[in-house]
Amino acid sequence: MTAWLLVAHIAVLGYWLGSELVINSTYRYVCYADAMPMAERARLMDHVMHVDQHVRYALVLQASLGVMLAANAGFVPGGQQVVLAAGAIGVIWLGFVEAVHRYRARPIGRTLGTIDRGSRYVLMALFVAVAAGLIVGAWPIPGWLRWKLAAFAGVMACGVGIRIALIAHFRTWSKMVSSGVTSERNAAIRTTYIRATSVLILLWIFIALVVWLSVEKPL
Repeated sequence: MTAWLLVAHIAVLGYWLGSELVINSTYRYVCYADAMPMAERARLMDHVMHVDQHVRYALVLQASLGVMLAANAGFVPGGQQVVLAAGAIGVIWLGFVEAVHRYRARPIGRTLGTIDRGSRYVLMALFVAVAAGLIVGAWPIPGWLRWKLAAFAGVMACGVGIRIALIAHFRTWSKMVSSGVTSERNAAIRTTYIRATSVLILLWIFIALVVWLSVEKPL
């Protein structure tokens, strides 16, 4: 089972990076397409938001598969029971992420979004606490895996940072849709693109660190 889980873990990483590249390239195209009719730009931006779901799926899959691998390797007590539990929780979590996306425009969407963001903050704090040995310090988790958890928390933090950077984009974007495109508004969304991409580059650095730690296991 370990081999299959490892293959899936690696495949999801490729899926994640591929999704990030598609999102960023399409988002850049939208931000710099001054001559494109606004209706077409809005359609492409909507496509970007749909593709963004794949990044969310990848995060859930990576976290779930990582716990399953750790339990299967004996780093986390519980053995196969934990493997099965992590798999089941991962499926439920994927369903929740899909619900957040599908109902984002409905009244319940705001509540679901708040729960989604809160769960990510909790998970980041949990990863950092485990990495630092503040909790489950007696578990036989090797040093490289603790650092990997810390780096994964960094990946998640960058994801949050990108979404914070995009608040300005959507504020300007709504004005462009409702009252027209101006050179100032085009400049504003380009500035937001640059800021968000800067955080994305940091996210890729954290992912590279995760990969290096997984392969080299230096500690």
